[in-house]
Amino acid sequence: MIKSYYYINKEIILNFIWRGLQIFGKQGITFFIFILCAKLLSPHDFGIYNYVLAILALLIFFGDFGISTAVSKYVAEYNKTDKNKLRKVLFNSIVIIFVITILVTILTLIIAPHYLKEEYTYIFFLLPLIFLSPATSLYDGIYRGLKKFKQLAVISLMAGLISIGFVYFLVTNYGLIGALISQNIFYFSLLLSLAFGYKEFSLKIDKQIVKEIGKYSLIIGLGNLGFFLYSRVDVLFLGHYGFIEQINYLEIINKVLMLCLTPFLIFGQVISPNITHFFIEKNYSKLIIKFKKYLFFSLIFSLLAVITIFFSSNFIISSFLKEYYSETMMNIVYLMLIVFITQFLNGVIPFMVTATGHARLSTVFLVTFGILHVLLNYVFINIYGFIGIFYSIIITKVLADLLFIFIYYKILIKLRNKSHGLK
Repeated sequence: MIKSYYYINKEIILNFIWRGLQIFGKQGITFFIFILCAKLLSPHDFGIYNYVLAILALLIFFGDFGISTAVSKYVAEYNKTDKNKLRKVLFNSIVIIFVITILVTILTLIIAPHYLKEEYTYIFFLLPLIFLSPATSLYDGIYRGLKKFKQLAVISLMAGLISIGFVYFLVTNYGLIGALISQNIFYFSLLLSLAFGYKEFSLKIDKQIVKEIGKYSLIIGLGNLGFFLYSRVDVLFLGHYGFIEQINYLEIINKVLMLCLTPFLIFGQVISPNITHFFIEKNYSKLIIKFKKYLFFSLIFSLLAVITIFFSSNFIISSFLKEYYSETMMNIVYLMLIVFITQFLNGVIPFMVTATGHARLSTVFLVTFGILHVLLNYVFINIYGFIGIFYSIIITKVLADLLFIFIYYKILIKLRNKSHGLK
C-alpha cells in the first residue's frame, strides 16, 4: 500500500524533499541571523532591527512586484507549449526587475532620510537587497517552473552552508551592522550560484513576453502590496507608536508561524506546475479532488501543530528566549493560536489559485483585507494600545482565510459545471 502510493506520487514526493532542503538552505540562514540577533542584541536594538527589516520588506515587494511568482507560472506553461518563449523569460524578466529596483532605490534615497531619520543608516546598508532578493526569487521561479527542485536545493544548500561562517563572524563582531551586511553577502552569493546553474536563455527583448509577465505580475504585485498591509504593516504601526520592544513579541510569533507554514510553502510550490497543467487541460474535476484532499490534510496538520505549540511554547520561550518571556508574551501566543489554525488551513490554496491563473482573486482579498487591517490597526492601537494590533490581526486574518477558501472552491465548482454543460 505504502509502496504503491510512493510510486504513484513519486515525482511530487521527491520534489517536496528537494524543495524542502532548498527552502531550509535559503531561509535557514536568515532565521539563523534572526536567532543570533535575538540573543546578542538588547531587546530595544532587536526591535529596531525588526522595524528596519519590515521597511525593507516593503521596498522588496515593490522591487519584485510579483514578477518571480508570475515567471514560475509562465515557465511551467511555456515549457509545455513554446520552448522558444521559455528561453526568453529570464532576460526579459531581469530587465523589468532592474528598471523597477533602480526607481525604488532612487525614491528610497530621496524619501527615507526624512521619514526614518536615525534608522536611515540601517536601511542604507540593506539597499543592495532591493535588487538581490527579487533577482534570486526570479531564478527560484524559473527553477520551480522547470521542476528543477534537486538542482535548486543543491545550489541553495551550498550557498547557505558557505555563508554560515562569515554570518556568525559578522554578527558576533559587528552586531546589527554585521547582520545586515551578512544578508547582502548571502543573497549575492546565492544569485551568482543560481545564475551559473541556468544557462538556457536568450538575450533578446520580447515585447509579448514582457507584456504577458508584466500584466500578470502587476496583479500579483498589487496582491503583494495588499499582503504587506495585511501582515507586515503591523511592525510599522508598533514602531511609529513607540512600541519598539513589543515588536519583538510580534516578530517571534511571526517567525514561529512562518516556520510552521514552511511545509505548506514547499508543497504548494512543488504542486504548482502540475496544477497549471490540470488547468490548461481543463481537468476541473481533478482540481476539485486535489482541493479537497489538500484542505483535509491541512486541517489535520493545523490541529496537531496548534496543540503542539500550546503545550510547548511556554518551555521553549522561557528556556531559549528568556529576555522576552513574560505573562504578556505567553497570553499573546495563546491568543494568536486562533490565527495559526486558519493560516495552516489556507496554507496550500493560494498556490493553487496562482497556478490556475486566478491571482486576481488573491489580489482582491489581500488589498481589501489589507486596507481593513490598516483601519483596524489605527482604531485598536489608539483604544487598546499595542495589544490592539493583535486583535486586528485575529479579526482580519481569520475572516479572510475562511472566506478565501470558500470562494475559490465555488469558482472551481463553477468551472467544472460549465465544462460539463451544467448550470
